[in-house]
Amino acid sequence: MIANLEIRPYNPQYKSVWDAEVRASAGGTFLFMRDYMEYHAHRFVDSSLMIYHNDKLLALLPASLHDDAVVSHGGLTYGGFVTRPEITSMQMLNLFEVTADYLRSQGVTSWYYKPVPYIYQCYPHAAEEYALYKMDAVRTACNLSSAVVPRVPLRYAQLRRRGIKRATQCGVTLHAGGDFAPFWSILEENLRNRHGVQPVHSLSEITLLQERFPDNIKLHTACIENRVVAGCVVYKTERVAHAQYISASPEGKACGALDYLFARLIEHEYSECNYFDFGISTEQNGALLNTGLLSQKEGFGARGVVYETYCISL
Repeated sequence: MIANLEIRPYNPQYKSVWDAEVRASAGGTFLFMRDYMEYHAHRFVDSSLMIYHNDKLLALLPASLHDDAVVSHGGLTYGGFVTRPEITSMQMLNLFEVTADYLRSQGVTSWYYKPVPYIYQCYPHAAEEYALYKMDAVRTACNLSSAVVPRVPLRYAQLRRRGIKRATQCGVTLHAGGDFAPFWSILEENLRNRHGVQPVHSLSEITLLQERFPDNIKLHTACIENRVVAGCVVYKTERVAHAQYISASPEGKACGALDYLFARLIEHEYSECNYFDFGISTEQNGALLNTGLLSQKEGFGARGVVYETYCISL
């Protein structure tokens, strides 16, 4: 056990310190920046922690409180400890032990932990998974995503190649940036008709976030005669371009607009990224696999990456 570890609840006065640590971390992305985490602060009770060793910041834990459970983080796709590459395996084990003791002392009975997938890590980070094993953590979700390695892409499936050709014949043009509203209208209609739900972000929220993070949140659209028929919102981090939202109108689907758009994104716009992540093809915490959606993504050469959640009983 490392001596002199101190846990401090996050306080807004430490915003600049928090954000600087995220930027210097091994796997922290802009989702952990306070201006991103706090856009929906009214929905969550923030329970984020800052862990110090001899008064030097060692780790951050983005977290929210849900009754007697803490989730890292309830409003984010992934969470877990945010640390610098220099952290050792023993330090990671100690972080879990000390944090578990602290949460227990605060009356928390369950700690839900969502590790940052390896594709986002700039340095090996698997001691985190070993620590979860040592803590007898139970995996409660395993969602399957699909990612392409743009620098060594696999050949596209014939169906995807046909879609690209069809799009060019239909006169589809591709654009970056612009107003989110036309694409959001398509997205909302598709989600409402298929699943009876709304996007996680409202139009005003995604517009606000894009204004806060213009280098990280990008809108890409496919148009026919200046009409948006398909689009994709990309969350770009240091290593990964992640398709946060994907949707097409009936006209866009018929003309292969998304096939054309994704080929452009993989081969040109984000070709320098280590991974292009299409996002998950699962529902119900991974219990239900949408095989049609998975096939479409794997048609671009994408292969499996998992987004997991673990529960540590305290």
